[in-house]
Amino acid sequence: MKKSPRKKHIAFKKEFFALPYTAISIVFVVVPLLILLYYAFTDKYTGAFTLSNFSLFLDSAIWKILGISFLMALSTTVICLLLAYPLAMALAKLKSNSAFIVVMIFVLPMWINSLLRIYSVKLLFGDFIGIDKGFLLSLIGMVYDFFPFMLLPIYTSISTMNKGYFEASNDLGANSFKTFVKVQLPLSTPGITSGILMVFMPAVSTFAINDILGSSQYWLFGNEIFYWFQKSLYNTGSALAFVMLLLILLSVYFSNSLNKIISPNSKPSKKNGGVVNEK
Repeated sequence: MKKSPRKKHIAFKKEFFALPYTAISIVFVVVPLLILLYYAFTDKYTGAFTLSNFSLFLDSAIWKILGISFLMALSTTVICLLLAYPLAMALAKLKSNSAFIVVMIFVLPMWINSLLRIYSVKLLFGDFIGIDKGFLLSLIGMVYDFFPFMLLPIYTSISTMNKGYFEASNDLGANSFKTFVKVQLPLSTPGITSGILMVFMPAVSTFAINDILGSSQYWLFGNEIFYWFQKSLYNTGSALAFVMLLLILLSVYFSNSLNKIISPNSKPSKKNGGVVNEK
Protein backbone atom coordinates (compact mmCIF):
# COMPACT_ATOMS: atom_id res chain seq x y z
CA MET A 1 0.00 0.00 0.00
CA LYS A 2 1.19 3.44 -0.84
CA LYS A 3 1.80 5.76 2.05
CA SER A 4 -0.17 8.97 1.98
CA PRO A 5 2.07 11.98 1.42
CA ARG A 6 2.72 14.07 4.50
CA LYS A 7 1.33 17.54 4.54
CA LYS A 8 3.95 20.22 4.51
CA HIS A 9 3.63 22.65 7.36
CA ILE A 10 4.56 26.23 6.71
CA ALA A 11 6.84 27.46 9.48
CA PHE A 12 6.38 31.05 10.53
CA LYS A 13 9.09 32.86 12.40
CA LYS A 14 8.13 34.96 15.38
CA GLU A 15 9.45 38.03 13.60
CA PHE A 16 6.65 37.74 11.04
CA PHE A 17 4.07 38.64 13.67
CA ALA A 18 5.83 41.98 14.18
CA LEU A 19 5.47 42.97 10.51
CA PRO A 20 1.99 44.57 10.86
CA TYR A 21 3.15 46.60 13.86
CA THR A 22 6.31 47.61 11.98
CA ALA A 23 4.28 48.72 8.96
CA ILE A 24 1.88 50.74 11.13
CA SER A 25 4.81 52.34 12.97
CA ILE A 26 6.46 53.34 9.70
CA VAL A 27 3.28 54.85 8.24
CA PHE A 28 2.01 56.65 11.34
CA VAL A 29 5.24 57.40 13.27
CA VAL A 30 8.33 57.42 11.07
CA VAL A 31 6.82 59.10 8.00
CA PRO A 32 5.13 61.94 9.98
CA LEU A 33 8.39 62.56 11.87
CA LEU A 34 10.30 62.82 8.60
CA ILE A 35 7.72 65.28 7.26
CA LEU A 36 7.99 67.23 10.52
CA LEU A 37 11.78 67.41 10.20
CA TYR A 38 11.53 68.51 6.58
CA TYR A 39 9.18 71.40 7.34
CA ALA A 40 11.09 72.42 10.48
CA PHE A 41 14.40 72.94 8.64
CA THR A 42 13.21 74.28 5.27
CA ASP A 43 12.00 77.63 4.03
CA LYS A 44 8.31 77.98 3.26
CA TYR A 45 8.79 79.56 -0.17
CA THR A 46 12.06 78.19 -1.52
CA GLY A 47 12.30 74.85 0.28
CA ALA A 48 15.97 75.56 1.08
CA PHE A 49 17.59 74.60 4.38
CA THR A 50 17.13 77.27 7.06
CA LEU A 51 17.06 77.75 10.80
CA SER A 52 14.84 80.83 10.62
CA ASN A 53 11.82 78.79 11.69
CA PHE A 54 13.35 78.58 15.17
CA SER A 55 13.70 82.36 15.45
CA LEU A 56 10.49 82.41 17.49
CA PHE A 57 12.53 81.10 20.43
CA LEU A 58 14.40 84.41 20.53
CA ASP A 59 11.21 85.94 21.92
CA SER A 60 10.83 85.72 25.69
CA ALA A 61 7.07 85.22 25.31
CA ILE A 62 7.52 81.72 23.88
CA TRP A 63 9.70 80.74 26.84
CA LYS A 64 7.00 82.01 29.19
CA ILE A 65 4.43 79.85 27.40
CA LEU A 66 6.80 76.88 27.56
CA GLY A 67 7.36 77.46 31.28
CA ILE A 68 3.62 77.58 31.97
CA SER A 69 3.16 74.36 29.99
CA PHE A 70 5.84 72.53 31.99
CA LEU A 71 4.43 73.93 35.24
CA MET A 72 0.97 72.67 34.27
CA ALA A 73 2.28 69.25 33.24
CA LEU A 74 4.48 68.93 36.34
CA SER A 75 1.65 69.95 38.67
CA THR A 76 -0.70 67.48 36.98
CA THR A 77 1.86 64.68 37.27
CA VAL A 78 2.66 65.36 40.94
CA ILE A 79 -1.01 65.57 41.95
CA CYS A 80 -1.87 62.38 40.05
CA LEU A 81 1.08 60.59 41.69
CA LEU A 82 0.15 61.74 45.20
CA LEU A 83 -3.44 60.61 44.69
CA ALA A 84 -2.73 57.39 42.78
CA TYR A 85 -0.03 55.81 44.95
CA PRO A 86 -2.00 55.61 48.25
CA LEU A 87 -5.06 54.46 46.31
CA ALA A 88 -3.04 51.77 44.55
CA MET A 89 -1.71 50.57 47.91
CA ALA A 90 -5.24 50.35 49.28
CA LEU A 91 -6.50 48.52 46.20
CA ALA A 92 -3.63 46.03 46.38
CA LYS A 93 -4.76 45.01 49.88
CA LEU A 94 -8.31 44.24 48.75
CA LYS A 95 -9.47 40.85 47.55
CA SER A 96 -9.14 40.30 43.83
CA ASN A 97 -12.88 40.60 43.11
CA SER A 98 -13.31 43.76 45.17
CA ALA A 99 -10.15 45.33 43.74
CA PHE A 100 -11.32 44.61 40.19
CA ILE A 101 -14.64 46.36 40.82
CA VAL A 102 -12.99 49.44 42.37
CA VAL A 103 -10.38 49.68 39.60
CA MET A 104 -13.13 49.46 37.00
CA ILE A 105 -14.86 52.43 38.67
CA PHE A 106 -11.79 54.54 37.87
CA VAL A 107 -11.32 53.05 34.41
CA LEU A 108 -14.93 53.36 33.21
CA PRO A 109 -14.71 57.14 32.59
CA MET A 110 -11.93 56.43 30.07
CA TRP A 111 -14.54 54.71 27.89
CA ILE A 112 -16.34 58.03 27.50
CA ASN A 113 -15.08 60.56 24.98
CA SER A 114 -12.40 62.80 26.48
CA LEU A 115 -14.04 66.03 25.30
CA LEU A 116 -17.33 65.06 26.95
CA ARG A 117 -15.53 64.47 30.23
CA ILE A 118 -13.76 67.83 30.01
CA TYR A 119 -17.01 69.65 29.29
CA SER A 120 -18.50 67.95 32.35
CA VAL A 121 -15.65 69.37 34.45
CA LYS A 122 -16.43 72.81 33.04
CA LEU A 123 -20.11 72.47 33.95
CA LEU A 124 -19.31 71.22 37.47
CA PHE A 125 -16.50 73.60 38.45
CA GLY A 126 -16.79 76.51 35.98
CA ASP A 127 -19.24 78.58 38.02
CA PHE A 128 -17.64 77.63 41.34
CA ILE A 129 -14.02 78.41 40.42
CA GLY A 130 -14.58 80.96 37.68
CA ILE A 131 -13.45 80.94 34.07
CA ASP A 132 -10.99 83.74 34.85
CA LYS A 133 -8.97 81.24 36.91
CA GLY A 134 -8.18 79.21 33.83
CA PHE A 135 -4.99 77.67 35.19
CA LEU A 136 -6.72 76.05 38.16
CA LEU A 137 -9.66 74.88 36.07
CA SER A 138 -7.35 73.40 33.42
CA LEU A 139 -5.33 71.71 36.15
CA ILE A 140 -8.45 70.04 37.56
CA GLY A 141 -9.43 68.89 34.08
CA MET A 142 -6.00 67.42 33.37
CA VAL A 143 -5.84 65.59 36.70
CA TYR A 144 -9.29 64.16 36.08
CA ASP A 145 -8.45 63.16 32.51
CA PHE A 146 -4.98 61.64 33.10
CA PHE A 147 -5.44 60.14 36.58
CA PRO A 148 -6.24 56.57 35.38
CA PHE A 149 -2.98 56.53 33.39
CA MET A 150 -1.10 57.03 36.66
CA LEU A 151 -3.19 54.65 38.74
CA LEU A 152 -3.12 51.55 36.52
CA PRO A 153 0.66 51.05 36.15
CA ILE A 154 1.30 51.76 39.85
CA TYR A 155 -1.48 49.39 40.91
CA THR A 156 -0.15 46.69 38.58
CA SER A 157 3.37 47.13 39.97
CA ILE A 158 2.28 46.96 43.63
CA SER A 159 -0.23 44.12 43.25
CA THR A 160 2.31 41.85 41.52
CA MET A 161 5.06 42.29 44.12
CA ASN A 162 6.46 39.26 45.91
CA LYS A 163 5.09 39.49 49.45
CA GLY A 164 8.13 37.54 50.68
CA TYR A 165 10.18 40.75 50.56
CA PHE A 166 7.86 42.44 53.07
CA GLU A 167 7.92 39.40 55.39
CA ALA A 168 11.72 39.33 55.23
CA SER A 169 11.88 43.04 56.03
CA ASN A 170 9.61 42.58 59.06
CA ASP A 171 11.61 39.59 60.26
CA LEU A 172 14.78 41.69 60.12
CA GLY A 173 13.19 44.25 62.45
CA ALA A 174 12.13 46.97 60.01
CA ASN A 175 8.95 48.87 60.81
CA SER A 176 6.23 49.68 58.29
CA PHE A 177 7.80 52.98 57.26
CA LYS A 178 11.24 51.48 56.63
CA THR A 179 9.67 48.59 54.72
CA PHE A 180 7.85 51.09 52.53
CA VAL A 181 10.94 53.23 51.87
CA LYS A 182 13.50 50.42 51.49
CA VAL A 183 11.38 47.71 49.85
CA GLN A 184 8.02 48.73 48.41
CA LEU A 185 8.94 52.12 46.95
CA PRO A 186 12.03 50.89 45.05
CA LEU A 187 10.18 47.83 43.76
CA SER A 188 7.29 49.99 42.52
CA THR A 189 9.60 52.44 40.73
CA PRO A 190 8.94 50.94 37.25
CA GLY A 191 5.21 51.51 37.72
CA ILE A 192 5.82 55.05 38.98
CA THR A 193 8.06 55.82 36.02
CA SER A 194 5.52 54.47 33.55
CA GLY A 195 2.75 56.49 35.18
CA ILE A 196 4.82 59.67 35.16
CA LEU A 197 5.62 59.30 31.47
CA MET A 198 2.02 58.44 30.55
CA VAL A 199 0.77 61.57 32.33
CA PHE A 200 3.54 64.10 31.78
CA MET A 201 4.02 63.61 28.03
CA PRO A 202 0.40 64.20 26.95
CA ALA A 203 -0.10 66.90 29.61
CA VAL A 204 2.84 69.01 28.41
CA SER A 205 1.63 69.02 24.80
CA THR A 206 -2.14 69.16 25.24
CA PHE A 207 -4.19 72.06 23.91
CA ALA A 208 -7.83 70.89 23.75
CA ILE A 209 -8.28 70.78 27.53
CA ASN A 210 -6.91 74.30 27.93
CA ASP A 211 -9.07 75.55 25.06
CA ILE A 212 -12.19 74.33 26.84
CA LEU A 213 -11.29 75.07 30.46
CA GLY A 214 -8.54 77.69 30.29
CA SER A 215 -8.39 81.26 29.17
CA SER A 216 -6.24 83.27 26.79
CA GLN A 217 -3.91 84.40 29.57
CA TYR A 218 -2.87 80.76 30.17
CA TRP A 219 -1.76 79.93 26.62
CA LEU A 220 0.05 76.59 26.61
CA PHE A 221 2.74 75.37 24.23
CA GLY A 222 0.33 72.94 22.61
CA ASN A 223 -2.00 75.87 21.86
CA GLU A 224 0.95 77.71 20.28
CA ILE A 225 1.78 74.78 17.99
CA PHE A 226 -1.87 74.36 17.02
CA TYR A 227 -2.13 78.08 16.28
CA TRP A 228 0.67 78.01 13.70
CA PHE A 229 -0.65 74.90 12.02
CA GLN A 230 -4.15 76.39 11.96
CA LYS A 231 -2.72 79.42 10.13
CA SER A 232 -1.14 77.00 7.57
CA LEU A 233 2.35 78.10 8.70
CA TYR A 234 3.58 74.52 8.82
CA ASN A 235 7.28 75.38 8.94
CA THR A 236 7.05 77.40 12.15
CA GLY A 237 4.61 74.94 13.70
CA SER A 238 6.93 72.04 12.82
CA ALA A 239 9.89 73.84 14.39
CA LEU A 240 7.95 74.29 17.63
CA ALA A 241 6.80 70.67 17.55
CA PHE A 242 10.38 69.51 16.96
CA VAL A 243 11.59 71.39 20.05
CA MET A 244 8.72 69.91 22.06
CA LEU A 245 9.71 66.45 20.84
CA LEU A 246 13.30 67.00 21.99
CA LEU A 247 12.12 68.15 25.42
CA ILE A 248 9.89 65.08 25.77
CA LEU A 249 12.78 62.79 24.78
CA LEU A 250 14.96 64.44 27.42
CA SER A 251 12.21 63.87 29.99
CA VAL A 252 12.06 60.19 29.03
CA TYR A 253 15.85 59.90 29.30
CA PHE A 254 15.97 61.45 32.78
CA SER A 255 13.04 59.31 33.94
CA ASN A 256 14.74 56.12 32.78
CA SER A 257 18.02 57.21 34.40
CA LEU A 258 16.20 57.91 37.66
CA ASN A 259 14.49 54.54 37.44
CA LYS A 260 17.86 52.77 37.13
CA ILE A 261 19.23 54.66 40.13
CA ILE A 262 16.28 54.09 42.47
CA SER A 263 15.15 50.60 41.47
CA PRO A 264 17.10 47.71 43.01
CA ASN A 265 19.87 46.31 40.84
CA SER A 266 20.33 43.13 42.80
CA LYS A 267 18.87 39.76 41.91
CA PRO A 268 17.09 37.58 44.46
CA SER A 269 19.06 34.62 45.67
CA LYS A 270 17.79 31.07 45.39
CA LYS A 271 18.40 30.67 49.10
CA ASN A 272 15.46 31.01 51.49
CA GLY A 273 12.93 30.95 48.68
CA GLY A 274 14.41 33.92 46.86
CA VAL A 275 13.97 36.33 49.77
CA VAL A 276 17.60 37.23 50.34
CA ASN A 277 19.22 39.59 47.82
CA GLU A 278 22.71 39.14 46.52
CA LYS A 279 24.75 42.01 45.16
